Amino acid sequence: MIELIWAIPLIPFLGFVIVGLLRNTFPKPLISIIGCGVILTSFLLSCGVFKEVYEARQLGEDGIFVKEIFNWFTVGNFSVDIKFLVDPLSAIMLLIITGVGFLIHLYSACYMDGDPGYGKYFSYLNLFVFFMLLLVLGSNYLVMFIGWEGVGLCSYLLIGFWYKNSSYAKAAKKAFVMNRIGDLGFLIAMFFIIFNFGSLEYGAVFTEAGKLPMGDITLLTITLLLFVAATGKSAQIPLFTWLPDAMAGPTPVSALIHAATMVTAGIYMIARSNIMFTLSPVTMQIIAIIGIATALIAAFIAITQNDIKKVLAYSTVSQLGYMFLGLGVGAFTGAFFHVLTHAFFKALLFLGAGSVIHAMSNDQDMRSMGGLKKAMPITYVTMLLGTIAIAGIPPLSGFFSKDEILAHAFLANPIFWVLGFLGALCTAFYMFRLLYLTFFGEFRGTADQKNHLHESPWQMTVPLIVLAILSVIGGLLNIPEALGGGHWLANFLSPVFQQTNAIVEPFHMEHSTEFILMGASAVGAIVMAFFAYNKYVKKNDIPAADAEAPTTGLYNLSYQKLYIDQIYNSVFVRPLNGLSKFLHRIVELSGIDSLVNGIGELFVSSGKGIRQLQSGHVGFYIFMMVIGVIAIMLYGLFTV
Repeated sequence: MIELIWAIPLIPFLGFVIVGLLRNTFPKPLISIIGCGVILTSFLLSCGVFKEVYEARQLGEDGIFVKEIFNWFTVGNFSVDIKFLVDPLSAIMLLIITGVGFLIHLYSACYMDGDPGYGKYFSYLNLFVFFMLLLVLGSNYLVMFIGWEGVGLCSYLLIGFWYKNSSYAKAAKKAFVMNRIGDLGFLIAMFFIIFNFGSLEYGAVFTEAGKLPMGDITLLTITLLLFVAATGKSAQIPLFTWLPDAMAGPTPVSALIHAATMVTAGIYMIARSNIMFTLSPVTMQIIAIIGIATALIAAFIAITQNDIKKVLAYSTVSQLGYMFLGLGVGAFTGAFFHVLTHAFFKALLFLGAGSVIHAMSNDQDMRSMGGLKKAMPITYVTMLLGTIAIAGIPPLSGFFSKDEILAHAFLANPIFWVLGFLGALCTAFYMFRLLYLTFFGEFRGTADQKNHLHESPWQMTVPLIVLAILSVIGGLLNIPEALGGGHWLANFLSPVFQQTNAIVEPFHMEHSTEFILMGASAVGAIVMAFFAYNKYVKKNDIPAADAEAPTTGLYNLSYQKLYIDQIYNSVFVRPLNGLSKFLHRIVELSGIDSLVNGIGELFVSSGKGIRQLQSGHVGFYIFMMVIGVIAIMLYGLFTV
């Protein structure tokens, strides 16, 4: 099956081409069959690839395979090949992208049924999956960069899918621009890698990097640049404000971006480059600080949001912060474990939110909801499981992955654990707040909305059920020794982190300490769930309308998203717009244009004057000829 690795990204690309070219010819059922079918085929092939990697690991081998597709270009001694790398890390990513991606495609077949851009939507979705597969399969940084840029393009196309709405178009532009800022860091980092290591192939780069001493300035520069790229793609401070606005796109797009594709790219890139980051302790410390700061700020903002998708969006930013905290404290397996479990419960929550929005006639305000669990029992139960998972309540998947990160954070610096614990409390509160406002109490919408309430069709509920099951059992992949587990995921991924494991001390924590940390986290989440229940169900404390909401204090600070967008507009956007207008009006129009136009007008005026000599009178021409002859004779007379 490894020999067919090239087909895994190619098949979704063919789906993009076929559906894109014939979207106005094919009927919707055929478009959905092709759009979903190509992703399902890639998933089945990915299962075969994973099986071979798993069997190799069972035999004690490293399970690493490289498949060369073709030589791209060669310049002197520098050569770049299109190669695909299959190892335990990329094999799991293949399953996440194609597996969760297929469920989202299936869900979309019903959710987008009434949209006039149905075919265009599926072609973009297929292209998105193609670029993400290219990103994780590439054996060098240049192929990764192609996929990296590709998912950025697709996010722009899908966030702005309903581009006739100007606010949606602005959200797409914002995502595109902020990602380009981060991508510049990736591009510069590649030049540094070529200059210092002479190659972009992971194997060659990591071998040479491993020879450098801890804290080497070259590695510090490269890793900081790569981290800048990761902050853009994975929405970390300061480049995180694009992700909440990405809710402008269709809800299944939000699920795909947040769970299975784009935002995980930064974590994947750092995990793949683990040896370079391990040898750069300053960068690691910065990553941990930025990660926990992002987790706390996003969680604080999510507490007061009333748009159901905005709550989930800030939740994603916060959870990504935990992943970066894990990377920063050296818990590469823990961070990737959270990527895996987060893919399950965040896709579930977004698709569940889409089911609610579908029933609410596209109303996303939780203040208009309430009491939906009676009309939508499947959506309610699955979202309840997703909420328990993300809140970190045992024994669901989020408990195991989040607590592994927090355990490593405690050993690195207890302050990280305290801050992470506070973020976890906020997570439990705002997620149960979402659940209670949406499904409990009395319905607060209009009569027309109430009459329209219904459970979603099977194409939407089946993905919810599958993802709910995965959210429940996903934590079994890496149960800690303290709970009788064997760290299966850590052992499976060990070849990927072999160089790092050789130079760092293995993780060790007393079981009693681990039990205390896990217990505190679990109890805290349960307490916050009951606190939210008391506030929003028992006391029926429904958030006030925007006009009546507090305009001061912490509530307003959270509701206004810490005024970060306003600060960015004042500090960056407006000055840049002012500079652009100055350059346009003064430099371009008054300066460059005036100079160019002036030269043109000079020649035009000169031409008009000289044109008068062409009068058409023969006598005038004879006269000018005589003058010319006399001038030549005089010239000869005085120069000889």
